Amino acid sequence: MASDAHAHPFELDRLYSGAETERRKLNIICAASAWRREEFLHNEQAAAVFPMALCFAVHPQLPALSSARDTKTARDSLLALEHLAAENRIDAVGETGFDLYDETFRATEKIQDELFEQHLCIAEKYELPLVLHVRRAAQKIFLHTKRLKKIPSVVFHSYQGTEGEAASILRRGINAYFSFGAAILLNHKTAMKTCAALDAERLLFETDAPYQSLRGKAFSSYAEIKLIIQEAAELKRAAGQSYTPAELEKITDANFFAVYKKRLSYE
Repeated sequence: MASDAHAHPFELDRLYSGAETERRKLNIICAASAWRREEFLHNEQAAAVFPMALCFAVHPQLPALSSARDTKTARDSLLALEHLAAENRIDAVGETGFDLYDETFRATEKIQDELFEQHLCIAEKYELPLVLHVRRAAQKIFLHTKRLKKIPSVVFHSYQGTEGEAASILRRGINAYFSFGAAILLNHKTAMKTCAALDAERLLFETDAPYQSLRGKAFSSYAEIKLIIQEAAELKRAAGQSYTPAELEKITDANFFAVYKKRLSYE
């Protein structure tokens, strides 16, 4: 079984009706992200047939992209998050975090701070892992290290930081895992270097399906997790660490289940 540490099944299924059949055929377990109840219910139904780790949160980009009506939806989603956590129906709070990539997103930094505080409180209250989206905002994470080290595990989705930043996060006692996806196939130098350098026991891999497409493709799918693992093994080999893709897949599968051990078991 391969693990996909971050995907959006609801959106992928809208683009590709055979996605769920493909996932089962390839024996891939994924962490399914959602921020609306409709998305979550879709993922929950799929998980009842073939395992998924179920995640829920308000995406940090939403305040910059939303209309007044969507802002109400975001508030409703926060209420839904609290209810789902209380009912033990989610495996993680995420993806939450900070996006300061450009002026549009930086203009909503205060709102992002408020949203993150609410998500962090829920993760603390229900002892749930956090899945973080962090773009050009590493400094924001270091402001919260005292609280993050109390969280069972913290997954940095589509990690864009350096090896040094990752090491600093771990030194502060945060049980962190760093997830890499299409960036290492698209010649993103920092992602490639960091993926090669980090201990395999701290790695996860993801497709972010359907959002991180490879060149020439309209969207990403679960099948690409194998390509990502193969590339990561090659990057590690070039860095002097000898892993076959199968060995690396086994280690990162164990990491995945270490994060989502509340309801999933590793066989």
